[in-house]
Amino acid sequence: MASPRLETYCCPNQDAATQLVMNFQPEVFCGVCIGSASISLLLTILQLLPKKGQSPRKMPKASSSSTILLLISICDILGSLGMIFRSSVWIGFPGFIANISVVNGTSVWPSVFCVGSAMWIQLLYSAGFWWLFCYAVDSYLVVRRSAGLSTIVLYHMMTWGLAMMLCVEGIALLYYPSLSSCENGLEHAIPHYITTYAPLLLVLVVNPILFRRTVSAVASLLKGRQGIYTENERRLGTEIQIRFFKIMLVFVICWSSNIINESLLFYLEMQPDIDEAPLKNIRSAALITWIIMGVLNPMQGFLFTLAFYGWTGWRVDLKWRKREIPWESMSSSTVGENTYPSPVNYQNNIHDSKKTAATESQQTDEAISMMSEGNTSSDDRLTRSSPIYQGW
Repeated sequence: MASPRLETYCCPNQDAATQLVMNFQPEVFCGVCIGSASISLLLTILQLLPKKGQSPRKMPKASSSSTILLLISICDILGSLGMIFRSSVWIGFPGFIANISVVNGTSVWPSVFCVGSAMWIQLLYSAGFWWLFCYAVDSYLVVRRSAGLSTIVLYHMMTWGLAMMLCVEGIALLYYPSLSSCENGLEHAIPHYITTYAPLLLVLVVNPILFRRTVSAVASLLKGRQGIYTENERRLGTEIQIRFFKIMLVFVICWSSNIINESLLFYLEMQPDIDEAPLKNIRSAALITWIIMGVLNPMQGFLFTLAFYGWTGWRVDLKWRKREIPWESMSSSTVGENTYPSPVNYQNNIHDSKKTAATESQQTDEAISMMSEGNTSSDDRLTRSSPIYQGW
């Protein structure tokens, strides 16, 4: 799982709270991590593979939001691989692991492995958090006609830049002045914990606000189509709202245990002796949430694919043929490129006015379709009966 305690454990002078969780049944804990990460990895890949009998949508390009969803899944897959590798070494080479926190050890490789694997896991999951934040921003901007496929470059710069900067900064402050002589005390470790949990808390706080604003904007967009707001449009708005709710529900389920666990460990660190009898329940709760983290953190990848695409089935189609991937939907690049149509010249013929209205109608359709991508049933219903998809 992803926890700042993984990096803290690499210091020779570990705090008592970190020793409590890291030394609690390490073989069992690593086995839980391997099992959960392996299941999530296999099921996530299964979800993303094309399926037999699935009719791919013929779109010119992938929308920026569908690209972001795919990148979130890739970050989860790579993060799960990091967990499997770290836990496998932990179980398979106990002698190697025993030298991680040895002062003046003869080999630096145990420390390199400890820091490198922990940074890999933190970087990938932190990038996943930033991508999820970008998804919320992009969804809102597309509906507001302010985003397109070109903004994916900006999202890449922001996501990977911030993830790497926060990770390196937190590690540098944690291991100051050097890995073999980390400073004692809670103060030097706090910046590392902040850089680890900042993107997670950002998603928890800001994403629901952006999703709510997006749902409101979608409702206004649907109502603005000549004042017609049928049952199909209302159903589509509800399905978009449910989709956003599923995304946040998965995120809260998978990461709330981390916040609870870190709060308990932080409280224990402030105590003069964490082994005191009155703190027994706190210690037990910290250990329980530690195991829960090992189960839920890796499962985020698979659960997110369920929230994004639903269950795509078992029948994998491995035959190669040139086509769009199943998770691609209406391209928002057209939305970005035609965000501001040319002003209508009312002195010209009426045909120009109708053409502009048709262009705006198409942009609205593409924005709404992008928001509901992955929901085939709603797309089919709207294609058959909704004024949005029937044209004017």
